[in-house]
Amino acid sequence: MRVKRLPRDPGPAGWDKLLGKAAPATPLEQDTTADWLVIGAGFAGLAAARRLSQLCPADRIVMLDATRVGAGPAGRNSGFMIDLPHDLASENYSGALEVDRAQTEDNRRAIAFAQTMADDFNMPPEAFVKSGKINSSATPKGALHNQEFARHLASMEEPHEMLDAQAMRDLTGTTYYTGGLFTPGAVMIQPAMFVRSVAAALQSNRVHLHEESPVTALDRVGPDWVATTPKARVTAPNVVLAVNGHLESFGHLTGRLMHVFTYASMTRALTTAECAALGGQPVWGVTPADPLGTTVRRISGQGGDRIVIRNRFTFDPTMEVRDTRIDRVALDHDRAFAARFPMLRDVTMEHRWGGRLCLSYNNVQVVKEIEQGLWAACCQNGLGTAKGTLAGVLVAEAANGLSSPALTRALTAPLPKKLPPAPLARVGANARLRWGEWRAGREL
Repeated sequence: MRVKRLPRDPGPAGWDKLLGKAAPATPLEQDTTADWLVIGAGFAGLAAARRLSQLCPADRIVMLDATRVGAGPAGRNSGFMIDLPHDLASENYSGALEVDRAQTEDNRRAIAFAQTMADDFNMPPEAFVKSGKINSSATPKGALHNQEFARHLASMEEPHEMLDAQAMRDLTGTTYYTGGLFTPGAVMIQPAMFVRSVAAALQSNRVHLHEESPVTALDRVGPDWVATTPKARVTAPNVVLAVNGHLESFGHLTGRLMHVFTYASMTRALTTAECAALGGQPVWGVTPADPLGTTVRRISGQGGDRIVIRNRFTFDPTMEVRDTRIDRVALDHDRAFAARFPMLRDVTMEHRWGGRLCLSYNNVQVVKEIEQGLWAACCQNGLGTAKGTLAGVLVAEAANGLSSPALTRALTAPLPKKLPPAPLARVGANARLRWGEWRAGREL
């Protein structure tokens, strides 16, 4: 099994940059053995390693990551751990009632597991904040989406609150938003701080992490798997592939995974005068009423007071984008920022980046034993913080013979649906994304 592609992430991950330089990496430099090998140190891989350390306290666990923890996709998202249905392919995030109830139950299990890690590992307060979530609306169509989702939440018997324009202004400081839909169960994280904290804590708990150690080959040798990196190899009977879309690079589910990038920009630190001109609360986040709209967060903590803008999606089957794409998307980010925050016209962006998502056409994850002793915890459908965490937990439990309703749902889910040939998929997916973004209007 020769790995076809290695991860390439466009632009510096702003969340990671706020934390300063990490301690030097410790690449794998000599052959070793383990009871468990986890490939990928994002949300899924870290959760799998944590759960394995709980279930198999005497076992040796080795983790390999191609880059640095926090610099890859896990450190490039908007930082929302969402408990409720959040289908990015829908018009208002909702789907079938029973499916959404099960999804909410699963997401809450993931959030609870993340909460225990935040508590047990003494994370800084800004790493994990129980904040709830607001779907913001800036248009009558956005308000209609929120009303439809509120009715769906009522049928699920989930608490929610509609916010008017004044409430949104009191929160955000801007008059851009005409309303919002608040739900209390979501968490906001500083994603790079969270994953770095988990990785650091696990290493003192029988988990051996080697960063800058990309796996270039994975071979079955007798009862074991042998993972080859540039300098050394790991031999283990059990392997967890927590590589999201790069599952395809390992030769599995080819033509069934949709590789999408989304993009973000982060301002420089705001001055005291700029914070006063903006007003509102120092920490908040809104997701758009239209799934293809703009997510905005205001943060205050390590790195100062800043605003993060995230919008635009592109379908890229090669799992790579050129830096020129970041430059083009930057114009959209600057327009979205200027429209929302005219009082901050002199504020510039300090960091811009892209992040990889993996989706399936039928919105399913891959939590399965794909070969003997080889487990996959992949395809998070754009919700890696919660779904990735859950996938890592479930695959560790499945490999140890545990059972639960969530695990049954995961193991019995169908495979991701086959996609059209790559050229057709690229044209069709990007055309649909552009159409959806155009329809989003001022929500974008």
